[in-house]
Amino acid sequence: MNFNTLEFLLFLPAVLALHWALPHRLRWALLLASSWLFYFWWEPMAGLLLVAVTAATWLCGLGAAREKPPAVRRACLAMALGACLGCLGVFKYAGFFAGLIPGGPTWRLLLPVGISFYTFQALSYVLDVYRGRTAPEGHFGYYALFISFFPQLVAGPIERSGRLLPQLRRERTLSREQLSAGGWLLLTGYFKKAAIADGLAPLVDAVYAAPGQAGGPEIIAATALFGLQIYCDFSGYSDIARGAAGLLGVELMENFQAPYAARSIREFWRRWHISLTAWFTDYVYIPLGGSRRGLPRRCFNIMAVFLLSGLWHGADWTFVAWGGIHGIYQVCGVLAARRTGGRGPQGRGTGLLRCAATFSLVTFAWLFFRAQSMADAWLLLSRLGTGWGAAQWPLLSMARQLPFVLPALACLHFLHRLPSRPPAPLGPRVLTVSALLLCIALGWWTSLSGGGGNAFIYFQF
Repeated sequence: MNFNTLEFLLFLPAVLALHWALPHRLRWALLLASSWLFYFWWEPMAGLLLVAVTAATWLCGLGAAREKPPAVRRACLAMALGACLGCLGVFKYAGFFAGLIPGGPTWRLLLPVGISFYTFQALSYVLDVYRGRTAPEGHFGYYALFISFFPQLVAGPIERSGRLLPQLRRERTLSREQLSAGGWLLLTGYFKKAAIADGLAPLVDAVYAAPGQAGGPEIIAATALFGLQIYCDFSGYSDIARGAAGLLGVELMENFQAPYAARSIREFWRRWHISLTAWFTDYVYIPLGGSRRGLPRRCFNIMAVFLLSGLWHGADWTFVAWGGIHGIYQVCGVLAARRTGGRGPQGRGTGLLRCAATFSLVTFAWLFFRAQSMADAWLLLSRLGTGWGAAQWPLLSMARQLPFVLPALACLHFLHRLPSRPPAPLGPRVLTVSALLLCIALGWWTSLSGGGGNAFIYFQF
C-alpha cells in the first residue's frame, strides 16, 4: 500500500479511529494486524518473508542475551546475520553477483519492497542485544510490531529497538498538540511529494531516458533537479511516516535536516538519511576501527562504509560508483582537515560558496545514482561539453514544464522557513493549509493526467 493512494487515505483514518477507541492492552494487536495488512497489500509472498525474518530474528535475540552461554550467543548472532544478510543476498544481490561470473546467469528475483530497511532494523536489534545495549523483547507481538510498524516499514527511518519499542509498549494519549503536529507533517510530506517531486520527475526522466540526445545544459539541469526531486520524494516520505506515527502517539526520528544547506560533504551526511548514516557508523565504521587506528585505516574504513552504502542502495555498479565518489569526498575532507588543523575560511560569503561547492559535488555524484547503467553515466559525462549553443537551450519540453515547477520550488523555500508546527493564528493557519492542499491536489492531478507513476523512489531499495 502506497502512502499516496486512495487506499491509504482510507486506511489511515480507519486505523487511527480504531486505535484510539481500543484499550491500551489491545492496541499492539491492531497495529500489528494493520501493519501486516499494509505490507501484504503489495505481495503476499513478500509478506511471508517479512514474517519469517521477524520470527527468526526474535528467536535469535532471545538466544543472544547476555545470560546465555557464549557459544549459544555467538550461534544466535551468526544465525541472525545469516537470516538478514542472506535474504538481502538472495533477493537483492544474487543476480548482480551472478552477472560478475563470466558466462554466469543474468537473472534477478523480484525485490520485496522495503527489505533493505526492515532487515537492517532487525539486525541492529540482535546486535544490540548481543552487545548488552538492550534487553531482549520477550513478547513476540511487540517485537513484530517494532519490525513491521507501517509508517516506517517500507522506507524508514531505520529505528533502534531502544527508542521505538518503549514507545510501542507504553500507554499513549493523543493531545491537541500531537494532532496538530502530526497533521502538519502529513501535509508538508504530501506537498513535497505530490507538488514538487512528482512535478520534477518528467524533466529528469526526459534527459535520463535518452542520454545520447541530451546536451550539457540539459544534463546539468536535469541532474540538479534530480537532487531536488529525490530530496523532496524521500524527505516527503519521512514526513508522512513521522506524521502518521505521531497521530498514533509514536515519535519517529527526524531523517533529514536541510541537507542542501550543508557546507561540507561530511556535514551533508549528518543531515541526509540520518538513520542510515547512524546505522553504518555504529555497526560498520566503529567495529572496523573507526578513526582509532591511524590515518590509513581511517581512510580505508570510510571507503568501505561508503562502498557498502552505495551497494545497499541498489545492486548495480552505478550505486557502487555513487558510494565510492562520496567515499573519496570524505577521505579528501579528512586529509584536508588534517593539513589545515580543521580550520577553514570563515564569513557569510565564504559559507555561501561552501554550500554551493557542496551542492555541486553532491549533484555530480547524483548523475551516477540516477543513470540507468554505467554506460549511460559515461555517455552523459561525455556529452557535458555539447549543446551549449543558444538555440539548443533549454529543451522545449523542459521550458513548458518550468512554469509549473518554479512556483513549487518557491513554495518549498518558504516551507523550510516555516516552523515545524502549523502557524498559531487562525488566519495564517487556514491560508497556509489551504495553499498546501491546493498544491497537493494540482500535483496529483498533473501526475495522474500525464500518466506518470508516483511511487516513492526509495521503494526500490
